[in-house]
Amino acid sequence: MKTFQLITLLGLLTAGLPCNSAHAAESRPIRTLIAGGGSSHDFERWFNQVDTATLKGAGLADVKYTENVESILPALKQLDVLYLSNNKPMTNAALRNAIFDFADAGGGLLLVHPALWYNWNDWPEYNRLLVSGGSRNHDKYGEFEVTVDDTAHPIMSGVPKTFKVSDELYHAQKDAQGPSIQILATGRNLTTGKTYPVVWITQHPKSRVVCITLGHDGKAHEHPAYKAILQNSLRWSARKTQPVAK
Repeated sequence: MKTFQLITLLGLLTAGLPCNSAHAAESRPIRTLIAGGGSSHDFERWFNQVDTATLKGAGLADVKYTENVESILPALKQLDVLYLSNNKPMTNAALRNAIFDFADAGGGLLLVHPALWYNWNDWPEYNRLLVSGGSRNHDKYGEFEVTVDDTAHPIMSGVPKTFKVSDELYHAQKDAQGPSIQILATGRNLTTGKTYPVVWITQHPKSRVVCITLGHDGKAHEHPAYKAILQNSLRWSARKTQPVAK
């Protein structure tokens, strides 16, 4: 076969195929660290065992879990997404700076339930710049209704327009000095009618930050809507809005 014909045939065979390195990066599981631990929650059962299984489903993520806050810092350089669910002290200034550096470098952040409380009085920058607010109280544990406010957003894909869940309805409030937020879903107290944001995006200049107030126990973590929100949030924060191929 002539050289020109061989080159043409190879070109036709390889046309449209992605670069090997780009394809590998796109198809590999999302490297995720869940940081739990602290008080008032069964972190091992719900945030580790159940959420890890949810995020590993369909090859979506490579998930590790820790309750040792000092192990977060060395892990950051190998992560796509940091999932904070802890409320234990994080006093290490180097760790705090590293979390902000991770966000500034474009790393994804999932901030879930306990991590949306005002946990760290000596670290106001966390709530102001990453959460853009937070909660200092919540309704008594019980059933409330969640309404999806932005059905077109990828994080809400496959999530019912409304659903009921038994959980703690956090009284989350926006920090007036924090960045803008985009509220994706709100929760409504079935008795008082008061509503509060339960899923929102913090408009960070480099990172994709998702805040989810749901998640006190199994009534949330095992709820199909919560699972869909969590999986979608991981994809979106890692800039993979489509399901990872099996």
